[in-house]
Amino acid sequence: MGGVPDPPRLAGPAAAAGRWRALGRTTGIAIAAMRASRPRGVTRPAPGGELGRGVALRGTVWAGGDSRPYDGVVLVGADGRIARIGPTWAVPIPVGVRVIGAFHTWVGPGIVDAHVHLAFGSAGQALRGGVVGVRDLGAPRVDALRRRTGHRRPPPGSPYVGVAGPILTAPGGYPSRSWGAAGFASFVSNPGHARIVVRGLAGDGVDVVKVAVERGPEGGWPVPSTAVLRAVVEAAHGAGLKVVAHALSVEAVGRALDGGVDELAHTPTERLPEPLVDRLAAAGVVVVSTLQTFFSGGGGRVAAANAVALHRAGVPLVYGTDLGNAGTRPGVDPRELDRLADAGLGRLGALRAATERSARVAGVRLRTGRLELGQPAAAVVLNGDPLVEPGVWRRPRVVVCDGRLVEPPEGQPDTLGG
Repeated sequence: MGGVPDPPRLAGPAAAAGRWRALGRTTGIAIAAMRASRPRGVTRPAPGGELGRGVALRGTVWAGGDSRPYDGVVLVGADGRIARIGPTWAVPIPVGVRVIGAFHTWVGPGIVDAHVHLAFGSAGQALRGGVVGVRDLGAPRVDALRRRTGHRRPPPGSPYVGVAGPILTAPGGYPSRSWGAAGFASFVSNPGHARIVVRGLAGDGVDVVKVAVERGPEGGWPVPSTAVLRAVVEAAHGAGLKVVAHALSVEAVGRALDGGVDELAHTPTERLPEPLVDRLAAAGVVVVSTLQTFFSGGGGRVAAANAVALHRAGVPLVYGTDLGNAGTRPGVDPRELDRLADAGLGRLGALRAATERSARVAGVRLRTGRLELGQPAAAVVLNGDPLVEPGVWRRPRVVVCDGRLVEPPEGQPDTLGG
């Protein structure tokens, strides 16, 4: 029908054999044509998140630190290390290497979140959202040690995880009367007891020690004495660990400084007088931002003003979300990045605070916050420029970390709502 002649009809075994030979020739020609038409250098994704022959990350490359973004390529080898990095004209892409990205995409270091609670958020979702390292600052001992990755390569689907274990506090103190009643607190009653507890945590293998100096909403919760805080710090330093303090008020920050802590887990929420800000700067104390969760709870303006004052005084601010608290979800929070930018860091400075600087905090290993030749890649590709629109962090195009390729499943919603 339609003017197309029917093929000649053959009969018998010889005819059947002829048909099979003709079909084989036709199929072979079709396969050869398909192979010839496939562009050189274009490969299918390797199974199971493996890198195959490697990947070439194409776009606006920001290597981290004080570098400036440029149009370039990051070539990651099959071993997960950066084999070449530079302008597009200087980085030839080998045949068979998958290319991810284009002129409009962004290639840069993944984010390190310096304050999370994985009891209330997924490590896997954090990685898919562009977070290549986290520091869990408060969890029951068994849970913390189970999640900890330490010096090992993280398992598939997980970022690097450093842990503090339970939060040290006075008997009956924060957080044992609130969200941390189920094993998130460990009581220290006197200096001698504090030293024993810290040595136990160090023996368990924690990456950092956390203490709480929090009197609660009515001011009636007990807090560790200065002598106990000093004992905690001395024992931790003796074990090669640093101490992070939960201290939100002026009185709590002063007590933490008297105790010799190394870091504050939050930007304080009571306005800090200038002499106290100067003390923090002189002591070299690092402050984790966690600004957005205070805004989500309706009280972030004072913390934001403190962040401005701290930055002006030279106090290092690093990115942290307090994952598990109000308004937080796993993944990079572009709102937290903008809060840091508004504190005086600017958008590029906020990225530095969330990469190189947060990778340097106590308890973080295997991450540098930079893209460096010969070093393991912990990189992201974003569908846009985060210096123009930080919201592109809500759904990274791909994460390359620990020798694996992490791509969000098709149809997966943003890691953070609008």
